Amino acid sequence: MSILITGGSKGIGLAIALRFAQPGNHVFVNYSADDGAAAEAARQVEARGAHPHLVKADIGTVEGAHAALAEVGRVVDGLDHLVHCAVQPVMGSALELDPHLFDRALQVTGSALLYLVQAALPLLRRGSSVIMLSSRGSRVAIPGYVALGAGKALGESLIRYLAVELAPRGVRANVVAAGPLPTDAFRAMFTDAEERLRAAAASNPSGRQIDFEDVAALVEFLASDGAAMVQGQVVMVDGGASLR
Repeated sequence: MSILITGGSKGIGLAIALRFAQPGNHVFVNYSADDGAAAEAARQVEARGAHPHLVKADIGTVEGAHAALAEVGRVVDGLDHLVHCAVQPVMGSALELDPHLFDRALQVTGSALLYLVQAALPLLRRGSSVIMLSSRGSRVAIPGYVALGAGKALGESLIRYLAVELAPRGVRANVVAAGPLPTDAFRAMFTDAEERLRAAAASNPSGRQIDFEDVAALVEFLASDGAAMVQGQVVMVDGGASLR
């Protein structure tokens, strides 16, 4: 089995990489800058018996996305799962945000999904899946979250179009939307991140805040044969927090 996770060296991406790091599997971890975190991710993947492959590339550009998939193609002849977790955290209101920063966030978070899937087409095969990570901010106006929220909304829309076009090939495309988690991106977005996380845990109807493993488990299910007929869906994992 082979899997590529963009933004896979930290946080949710790393949890997903480790979830799929079973003996003999090829786990491709894409990252853009932090070599130390990437090396540690590779060490953890290898410790579980899988084959780690670090793919340093800016998938927010067409060229970078194609370079990343070319690297995958040099190692394996097929890609079972493509999971897009990478984001570009940019904080600011819609009326004041630097439009260049907004464009960059939109490309890394949203447009990159299209770049990646187009580049991966020669490697995707019947039974493969494409999964994007999203959040509540794609549908609800969270103050200061417009750049990331708009990018995730774009990605969710792309997933629906991709699902229809990929389905005849036997490839699935879905979205996992997660509640707030202690990621580097979340902390970069909000100066009161820890307070927000504590409040989310206290108010969650399930009695606790979600963790990275909750998200990774859902990704694992959507990538499994048991989800063969799940197409183009946004599945929320937040313990019911978004219901009230």
